[in-house]
Amino acid sequence: MSGSCSGGGCATESGLNDPRWRRALWIALVINAGMFALELVAGVSADSRALMADALDFLGDAANYAISLVVAGMALVWRARAALLKGVTLIALGLWVLGSTAYAAVLGASPHAGTMGLIGVLALVANVGVALMLYRFRSGDANMRSVWICSRNDAIGNVAVVAAAAGVFGTGTAWPDLVVAAILATLGLSGGFQIIRQARGELADTARPHAHPAE
Repeated sequence: MSGSCSGGGCATESGLNDPRWRRALWIALVINAGMFALELVAGVSADSRALMADALDFLGDAANYAISLVVAGMALVWRARAALLKGVTLIALGLWVLGSTAYAAVLGASPHAGTMGLIGVLALVANVGVALMLYRFRSGDANMRSVWICSRNDAIGNVAVVAAAAGVFGTGTAWPDLVVAAILATLGLSGGFQIIRQARGELADTARPHAHPAE
């Protein structure tokens, strides 16, 4: 909720405009936009649904960071609405990936394990760096928490992509790739629902008669 603290304290209005917070978002935005382009090309060339799913996740995160930069200095009600949009986006991407994975399972796929492993490790390094950079902001409002959740999920997802590459190499089948793609989609759905739940709570707080209009 808007007035709660956990793990490391509360986010304040001045904290949302902290130059360190905005600088971290800019760095995360550039990294995620670049990795989206790289993973999308690699995913198509390697016929890997897991890489494609991770590429779309990078795209969603880049958009999320851009939104966070825009609303960082706005009232809580606008930050909560932006967080709602992020949550809905995560859920939409998760459903898309699940559908794409089911389609590939029916038609068949031949992912290239070497490309999956190389790009997966590079993406893991990028996401761990971003997650560590944003770790200090994980206990803020729904908007700040959503940024942390996205980064955390990405790092976990990249470990799974690397494991899928090993599985594809070891088994000679596409199933490890498809299973990981489904896991990434489920992780995105879970994160989206978490963000929406907290954002709705903050919107409810701002709607109460005693709520300050600038909160």
